[in-house]
Amino acid sequence: MLRFALVPVFVLFLLADGTAPRIAAFVVFGVASATDLLDGQLARRGGMITDFGKIADPIADKALTGSALITLSALGDLPWWVTVVIGVREVGVTVLRFWVIRHGVIAASRGGKIKTVLQILAIELYILPIHAGLLRSAAMAAAVAVTVVTGADYVVRALRLRRAAGGHGGQPPDAAPAARPDGASL
Repeated sequence: MLRFALVPVFVLFLLADGTAPRIAAFVVFGVASATDLLDGQLARRGGMITDFGKIADPIADKALTGSALITLSALGDLPWWVTVVIGVREVGVTVLRFWVIRHGVIAASRGGKIKTVLQILAIELYILPIHAGLLRSAAMAAAVAVTVVTGADYVVRALRLRRAAGGHGGQPPDAAPAARPDGASL
């Protein structure tokens, strides 16, 4: 819930003129991003995985990164095509997640975790009021590439899960149990 609450605060700081609001936006985005990691660790460690969390966590992740990308593009700091590519992938993965949820959950891959870290890093570099053109362009290029590759991987894994579930009463023997579909990590 904290991530949801921080989204409008972040956007307001990002839209405000000046160096101080941009630094504040950087801090708020960083804190909101850290809550995702903390939330996931606490939920798994304490066995507090809930149906609400399964739905709210990926939506909160998409609200945070989506608002950042859209706002940065609207400000002219980030090309719109980057926002569209990442946005389409994220919406597509969400649709796929709901398409396969009754058959099992596709576990977060290492690539998905790398994608999340790269997106956060690249967005943070675009938020900072410094000239880091080549560094932030390289970070965003890496984020986009990994986002596309992991999106394609997710499609393949979802199709395999659906195909395997067809002959096993809806739940393939090697599928992960219906646990937390962590959208931030895929």
